[in-house]
Order: sequence, then structure tokens, then C-alpha cells
Amino acid sequence: MTAATQPKLAALTSARFFAAFHVLLFHSWAMKGFIWAPAWWQRVASTGYVAVTFFFVLSGFILVYTYAGRTFDLRQFWKARIARLYPVYLVSLLFAGPFFLYAVTQFNILPFAWMKQHLAATTVLVLALLQAWVPGAALGWNGLAWAVSVEIFFYVLFPLLLARFSRLSNRGLAIICVVGWAMALALADAYVLRAPDYFEADSEQDGFWLNALKFNPLMRLPEFVMGLACGCWFRRGDHDPRRATPLVLGGTATALALTALSPVIPYPVMHTGLYAPAFAAIICGLALRPRWTSFLESPWLVLLGESSYCLYLFHALIIGTFLFLGFTRGPIALWLVGGGVTAVLVGVLLFRYVEEPARKRLRGKPRTTAGAVGAARDEPPGPTR
Repeated sequence: MTAATQPKLAALTSARFFAAFHVLLFHSWAMKGFIWAPAWWQRVASTGYVAVTFFFVLSGFILVYTYAGRTFDLRQFWKARIARLYPVYLVSLLFAGPFFLYAVTQFNILPFAWMKQHLAATTVLVLALLQAWVPGAALGWNGLAWAVSVEIFFYVLFPLLLARFSRLSNRGLAIICVVGWAMALALADAYVLRAPDYFEADSEQDGFWLNALKFNPLMRLPEFVMGLACGCWFRRGDHDPRRATPLVLGGTATALALTALSPVIPYPVMHTGLYAPAFAAIICGLALRPRWTSFLESPWLVLLGESSYCLYLFHALIIGTFLFLGFTRGPIALWLVGGGVTAVLVGVLLFRYVEEPARKRLRGKPRTTAGAVGAARDEPPGPTR
């Protein structure tokens, strides 16, 4: 499959919206918005933070799909990445600033106490997209942006990893995926057994090691690697299209089973790539484009998928504003539905009038690359908890 013949994967762009919306449900649940809902719905909403794994796996897959087999211009690669990410990222920091400064001055609890003590360092780390490397600063300013910090690290590694992975056999790719995934889960299990700060609510170090486990880019690397490996496998072609539906349905069934079992699975394990194989199966299945998924290629769903980066960065601010302004005094659905719909609309508007114009201005007129339109929305949002 050459760069000139590879099809657009619009369904994967649309799938990003559903993952981002799962994050929105999680933060609505965290703000006590679903106390009235049945237990099964609360379970689905309360595990929305796992969507970050979907985005990391998808990112690796799409980067390989877009750049493999092309002359790799590192300067153009970074120009495209920064133009895509940073303008909306900065706008989100401006909007989040008042909430963040209020929190660090009013709440003497971690992580706000640490960030108040190291406010200048936290700000520098956030502006430099390095906050995920420092557990105390990982949720600084716009706490939702830690995943962008992780993604920047993946971009640094991508050119080197692409060159190495392209030379591996499918068996070698599978071994790397399994070993990396197993190591991440083993570290999460070790944390649960050791519990250095998870159960010490009054400790001055409360949350330090848990934040390192959840947010450190090295801990999340196996998820990205799994996406790279799937992308390399997919780019080699000669796939049986009959695999598509079993992959999508099997991955979905596995993800739902893990969600149903979430009350008995330790939270650190849930947060550290447990769903990666299931999401990888869904992504590969959708990439094979089974006919019954054609609804995901509708223009309005693709638009929502394209705007999911903006939706992610701003949704908690918008829903929190609805809550802060007292919309809960009426029917409980008012702030949930109103906040959710507003967040989706704001995401689309920001995509149309901030993200896209800024990207075009910073990047210049890009060369058209088959497969990149509709599929290369690879920068992941990610949930916090």
C-alpha cells in the first residue's frame, strides 16, 4: 500500500469523538452529575479515564499510516505537530487560568498545595509541555493537558521507532506489544501491592507515586508502541476484510467486560493501559472498513471527530462553569445536558475558528497526502482522575 493509494480512514476520526465524549461523561460523573443514574451507567461513566489509552494507541497507528513509506522531513513533521497542538493548547491555558489560580490559593490539598509552592516551575513546565514528567505538576493549569505533554514525548521518539519497527516481522511486533503491555501492568500491580501513597490520604507525599504511575510518559509508552505495531501490520496490506467485524466486536466486547469488572480491578491497573489490546483490535477493525461502519464516515460525525481535541481540552471547564453558576438548582439534566451540548458546540467552533486557521497559518499550505485527511487527527486528548 503506497502513500498514493491508501484510503482515508474517516471512521477513525469519528471514533475519536466517542472516546472524547466518554471522557466528558467521566468528568460529569466526577462532579456528582450521575448520582441519580442506574449502576450500569455510573460504571460506564466512572471509567471514562480509560479513553486516554484509546487515543494513545490510535495516535501510534495513524502516525505510521500517515508517514510510513514517505520521505521523512523531521522539520516539517515538527512544524505540523506544533501547529496542530499548541495554539488551542495556549487558549485552553488562558481559560483555565482563573480556575487554576483560585484552586491553588483556596485549597491546601495535594496536588494544589505542591503547585502553589512551586507555581513558577509548574507554569514553565506547562508552557514547555513537560508537566507529565513531574508528578506534582502533571495536572497544572489545565489538568486535562497532561496527555498532550505525553504525546509530545511520543513525537520525539516516533521517527526513531518508525525506522526500527518497519524492519520487524509481524511476530517481532507482536512480541514487543505483549512485553511492553505486560511490563506496564506489572508496574501497576507492584504499586497496588506496595501502596506507597494510594491509601495515605494525610501523607505529604499523597499522590506523588500514583501520579507518576498514571501520567509519566514512560509508563504510557507501551500504549503508543502498540499503536505503532498495529500501524506497521496494517500498512503491509493483504488483509482479509472478513477480519474487520470480529476485530471490532471482539475489542468492544472485551472493553465492556473490563468495564463491568472495574469494581474488582484495582484503579491503578485500570488506568495503565489495561484496555490497550481491546482498543487496538477496534482500531484495526475500523481501519479495514467493514460496510456496517459506513455511518462513521458521515461528514457531521467526522467534523465532531476533528473537533474532539478542542472538546477534550475545554469540556471540564465548561461543565464546571455550569456547575459553579448554580445550574443544578433546576432539573439535574440542565447542567449535564446544557454543559455537554455547550462543550460539543464550543469544541466545533474552536476547531473551525481557532485550531484550523492557526494551524494553516503556522504550517503554511501543506502538501496533500493521501490518507492524511480524515485520518491524521492523531493528537490525543486524555482524561484525568
